[in-house]
Amino acid sequence: MSPIDTARIEAAVAEIIAAIGDDPARPGLATTPQRVAASYADFFAGVGVDPVPMLEDSAEMATDPGERGELVVLRDIALRSMCEHHLLPFTGIAHVAYVPDERIIGLGRIPALIEIVSARPQLQERLGEDVAAALDAAVRPHGVLVVVDARHGCVAARGVRYADSSTVTVAARGTLAAPDQQAAVMALIGRGAA
Repeated sequence: MSPIDTARIEAAVAEIIAAIGDDPARPGLATTPQRVAASYADFFAGVGVDPVPMLEDSAEMATDPGERGELVVLRDIALRSMCEHHLLPFTGIAHVAYVPDERIIGLGRIPALIEIVSARPQLQERLGEDVAAALDAAVRPHGVLVVVDARHGCVAARGVRYADSSTVTVAARGTLAAPDQQAAVMALIGRGAA
């Protein structure tokens, strides 16, 4: 993947400022193109990055089935992404569960996975599917469930302005696609901190 072209972003932002009728050279806006370019380098660092190799590198083979556990649930993973329809942020939390088969993965890799797939122009529905697909490909568990609960800047700040609404999406694979299994995991997620 090539690095983000900050010079093009700066030029485009200066043009947007001029297009809305303001002066891109006035104090307060003069360095806005550089600041936006720097923030976009962070917001979109996941463009073109395949998270599966990072997960495969950390996946470990459990020698004893008793070491794997029946279910792994990581709750309340903070996320932020940019809606691809308006390039406005959405923020929230993700909950990720998987049923190990032979492989387990370091728990720190799951938030890293969320960070990679969030750092690109994204749809919330696809974000959950991307996380589930990467875990499925790298770890090959019996089942995966990803729940994302987020507030969208495009919903809160424009149009009908439903500032207090959030959107919940679910992506499931394997055994965790079964309604009874999903319900059991949702109950664990809903319990919050123990």
